[in-house]
Amino acid sequence: MASYKISEAARLLGVSDDTVRRWVDAGVLPTTGASPAEIPGDALAAHAVELAAAPADAGDVLSSARNRFVGLVTRVQLDGVMAQVDIQSGPHRVVSLMSSEAVRELGLEPGSLAVAVIKATTVIVEAPKG
Repeated sequence: MASYKISEAARLLGVSDDTVRRWVDAGVLPTTGASPAEIPGDALAAHAVELAAAPADAGDVLSSARNRFVGLVTRVQLDGVMAQVDIQSGPHRVVSLMSSEAVRELGLEPGSLAVAVIKATTVIVEAPKG
């Protein structure tokens, strides 16, 4: 089974090394008993899913799309009819191409809270050799 060092776990979860250490100290994340401390991959994956589960609010809608990335708009580039909007969601950068009209209607600007909803028919998954 895969296990991850504190710094690797922090990078994968999009938090600081100190946050992961606090979670280990509080019993939120287990360790393998190795020295230096390592976190079992299955426990890390379960915690990542828990962190991603956002509480429902009155603005939530039903959707068949399961890939929702809540983040902050970091850049809006308007170019005539079309626009590019960059959203930073934890360690993930999501880029959307949409109409300039949609950007204006949604009030998107750097610093705005936004949700990128992705529905794809193909997802390619890669893993490092090892």
